[in-house]
Amino acid sequence: MIECKNISKIYQSGNIETHALKNASFKIADGEFVAIMGPSGSGKSTLMHILGCLDTPTSGQYFLDQKDISKLSDEELADIRRGKIGFVFQSFNLLPRATVLRNTTLPLVYAGISRERREELARKALQGAAFPEKFWNHRSNQLSGGMMQRVAIARALVNNPTLILADEPTGNLDTKTGEVVLETFQRLHKEQARTIILITHEPYVAGHAERVIHIKDGEIISDEKNNQQVIIKNNATS
Repeated sequence: MIECKNISKIYQSGNIETHALKNASFKIADGEFVAIMGPSGSGKSTLMHILGCLDTPTSGQYFLDQKDISKLSDEELADIRRGKIGFVFQSFNLLPRATVLRNTTLPLVYAGISRERREELARKALQGAAFPEKFWNHRSNQLSGGMMQRVAIARALVNNPTLILADEPTGNLDTKTGEVVLETFQRLHKEQARTIILITHEPYVAGHAERVIHIKDGEIISDEKNNQQVIIKNNATS
């Protein structure tokens, strides 16, 4: 599904160059659950932006579903984001006064889908994210942090993307609630064969993925299967 070949990203500020990524190369197969882990400033966020078609590399090639993304226009990148990629962010990015159902339909509004079809797809996505139906008409500002993050996951699923990118999705949650969110990702991967890339600086969070790519100072320093993957079996609803 994904192939990165010697991806580098250089930011220029006057005469100063910052090398955020240095010749990063790896592959991610369709249906894998992979964590990209590194400390602050390691380049993991830059890499996520490139994988999510929010940015392009300075050099190297990025292939998504065998298509070279590296040289596409902004409009072409936007089309790929709408059709192939679902994003889950640390800060949820929900409309506080909109209902759960309305928040979930938002990507479909921008895609020009009819209202009836939007609601049908949103209900399916909320079910996929194991979000309780009795809360679908609640406003997002009436929900707990864990429930808001699961709405964000449902919103990421609503376009049926081939790739889900989760950027520090448990960063604003306590440990117990974070485990509920991580269990949701594990279940989506297992039951729906979703390709999931989890961006994190926490070893415990990365430990829930099947494979961990470590990045430091813009370079991939290790890439290995997680033989001690943490499997969460509870179904808490906090």
